[in-house]
Amino acid sequence: MPGHSRWANIQRREGARARKRLQQLASGPQEGRAAVCYEGYGPGGAAVMVECVTDDRNRVRAELRRAFAQHGGQLGAEGSVDYLFNTVGLMTYPPGTDGERLMPVALEAGAEEVVPNADTSVDVLSDPLEFVAVRAALTRHGFVPATAEVTRRAATALELSGETAEAMVRLLEALEALDEVRDVYSNVEIAAEVLSRLSASC
Repeated sequence: MPGHSRWANIQRREGARARKRLQQLASGPQEGRAAVCYEGYGPGGAAVMVECVTDDRNRVRAELRRAFAQHGGQLGAEGSVDYLFNTVGLMTYPPGTDGERLMPVALEAGAEEVVPNADTSVDVLSDPLEFVAVRAALTRHGFVPATAEVTRRAATALELSGETAEAMVRLLEALEALDEVRDVYSNVEIAAEVLSRLSASC
């Protein structure tokens, strides 16, 4: 899985996403609300998947279509980008993790792939059905993940820079701000200078 970028990996958004998830979990299931997934394209042709929980699919579709259009993207048909994403078990380890020591333990536990990142953080990928067992085995060996979840992950990545990347960030933020959006996934990789500039402006 050479490309593994998704918007959730941009750390400056993690706090907001975590708070939103906690609020949704605290509210519990509500009668008439159902999970639904929408697909679309962002600036530069980046693939976007948006998971929602709603009691009105027409309303949330209209809100998503408006957000995509306002930020240079478009809502797509069902199946338009789904094939670009895999469902995986994902365990993330922070910068400074000893990847060389982690890798054999993870593979022995049944992980499918261990991905070292440029910042020395490490991602461990597993089959969703093996996720709980792999996480438990790693934890027993002292490798407690910073985050662990079954999620979607792009099979290939699309790197954007300059104004296109900034427009993509604005689209992703607009989508995440919608009340009925539970999670947003993309195959985009934002250029480092764009992330630095955006982080400095926060």
